[in-house]
Amino acid sequence: MSCLPRWMPIAAILLGLAGALGAESPSPPPALTLTAAQIVQEMEHRNELRLEELRRYTARRHYEVSYKGFGARLDAKMEVEVVYDALSGKTFRIVSQSGSKLLTDKVLKRLIEAEKAASADPSSCALAPSNYNFSLAGAEPVDGRPAYVLNVEPLTENKLLYRGRVWVDAADFAVVKVDARPARNPSAWIGNTRIYHTYARTGGFWLPQENRSESKIRIGGAAVLTIDYGAYQIQGDTLSAAALSAR
Repeated sequence: MSCLPRWMPIAAILLGLAGALGAESPSPPPALTLTAAQIVQEMEHRNELRLEELRRYTARRHYEVSYKGFGARLDAKMEVEVVYDALSGKTFRIVSQSGSKLLTDKVLKRLIEAEKAASADPSSCALAPSNYNFSLAGAEPVDGRPAYVLNVEPLTENKLLYRGRVWVDAADFAVVKVDARPARNPSAWIGNTRIYHTYARTGGFWLPQENRSESKIRIGGAAVLTIDYGAYQIQGDTLSAAALSAR
């Protein structure tokens, strides 16, 4: 239900840096009875219903970025309180920060500004036919829950979009995992970026859980960004797949 997610890959905000369980048996995969178009249509429908019910949440995120290159290492950390309100959108408050000022200012703070901009126009980066072509790659369980696997290819070379694979929960029709690369390299300084993103189910709402973005810098070295989205305090009705599918 988020702009996939309302995040920016580290490649898109590293310009300043570059220039300066389970004891239970896994569930079997779902039968491939749906086409990619049907999966995406149901995913869009369920996302709209969840968004209608999600009124407000708060969370405390933990950001960390590190750069290694030229015999040196730079690190920075930031703790941010995030408040989402259905009427006013997202607000961010930096609770604490430490480490390299260069990484804090040129990466972490720019990352927050990029998310603000993306959340102001979620349709521009939504996981939808208006932005992507989809094809069915198969099915496999994620954390014991059956999921469809979709190949996604962006329709435009937009830095907010990506190409790769997404895993869609077969019961809730929500994205649960992403393995992708940015649709467009935002700078000649960035050689390659890989993005790993996971979601977790809380009261029927699927919200970002973890993000890891790994980038190679052409002039030398590599950068890694990790985001722990923390525990959510949600104001909204507790939803189930059955309740959503009945609407």
